Amino acid sequence: MRAAGAALWGRAEQQDFRSRVRGVLLGGALGDGYGRRGAVTAATQLTMFTVDGLIRAHVRRDTGTWHPPTDVHRAYRRWYATQHDWGPDERREDNGWLGVEEWLYARRGPERACLTGFGDDTPATLDRPKNPTARDAAAAFRSAPFGLLVGWEPALVLQLAVECAVQSHGHPAAYLSAGAFAVIVHGLTRGTSLDTAVRRALALLTARPGHEPVTDALHRALTAVTRGEPGPGAVEALSTGTGRTAEDALAAAVYCALVAEDVPHGLRLAAAGHAGPLCGALLGALHGETALPATGLAELEGRALLLQLADDFALELTQGPALHGPAATASPWLNRYPRA
Repeated sequence: MRAAGAALWGRAEQQDFRSRVRGVLLGGALGDGYGRRGAVTAATQLTMFTVDGLIRAHVRRDTGTWHPPTDVHRAYRRWYATQHDWGPDERREDNGWLGVEEWLYARRGPERACLTGFGDDTPATLDRPKNPTARDAAAAFRSAPFGLLVGWEPALVLQLAVECAVQSHGHPAAYLSAGAFAVIVHGLTRGTSLDTAVRRALALLTARPGHEPVTDALHRALTAVTRGEPGPGAVEALSTGTGRTAEDALAAAVYCALVAEDVPHGLRLAAAGHAGPLCGALLGALHGETALPATGLAELEGRALLLQLADDFALELTQGPALHGPAATASPWLNRYPRA
């Protein structure tokens, strides 16, 4: 559902959008800590494969095939292969460029629900989700790219994020948190304030069965901003005490992004709520790439790959038809994002 006017964007608009796309992917990765400095977890890995799946959905649209949930599910299956194979299998025609990146073939703390959810070729549906009790934030962590889609209404962004979240997380609080997060990112990348983007997500959520844990969490986040000085204690107070749930992580991320003095401050606060990837993506969407700390970026694992993926995504969303068409069979773009 590419915006009809995407090709008419001015250079300044395209540069701003690219900066925000970069900000989302890099910011999320900066908030995603794993033991050693700069290393990322499965949250960043899966976010990258989400982008890969969405780009391929656009590429496959040239052939008359258009079902993004299927292409994203295939991308998650390719990520699943990286968690079980020793290295890239060059015999696979659908690898693309992510599938041959050897550093991605490492387990970085993936949630069990992701491993079981992507363990077979059968896609889940909202009526028949995978792992109905899975309530952690892993599905939300990988959902920022849905909010970057050009020409999509917020309600469609919510629906797509939900349909892709249930491939691994079937609890309503988990998949609706993923959908709400994508809607908030969608608003921020289009210049909406964070408060307004959150309220738009709240309005869309109220029509969804099982929304109460998520809407309550977002209301707690908005209310907390008006109470006292921000700090780890305020972030921890947002939790309902039921464990590291998706809705608690979303509330922590929204609160931290709202009160953050700058990106490093927001990420430090978010660590107390186990919401670093969510908060980093929100701040990146809000302020763009230039607001991210240079020291953190210099140490970030896979930074060059994340940058290239972000630029490819921005280019595909705004200029896709010029990169590949029905007659293209061996273009560099199709080598990176094959139609297979």
